[in-house]
Amino acid sequence: MKTVNPEEQKVSVLIFGELHVIRGKGSEEYIKKLAHDVDKRMEEIALKFPRIPAHQVAILAALNFADELAKIKEEQMTLLNMLGESGGE
Repeated sequence: MKTVNPEEQKVSVLIFGELHVIRGKGSEEYIKKLAHDVDKRMEEIALKFPRIPAHQVAILAALNFADELAKIKEEQMTLLNMLGESGGE
């Protein structure tokens, strides 16, 4: 029998009209906030593209989040490089 990590918890969330049980190490509040962000992004996409199926809405939402993450990582690297350059002065 598989045991659940005691730090993990199950949280029920509603995303795009579907109930999901998420197991994670974050707090219930944190997991619910993430789910809310995903739900909101999917709703925004569905409003712009009302004829595409839910799985395509989910893919577009994932691509949106991946794009945001890539831009943040790039900005972080730029800032770290700037700090490294100014540290030698």
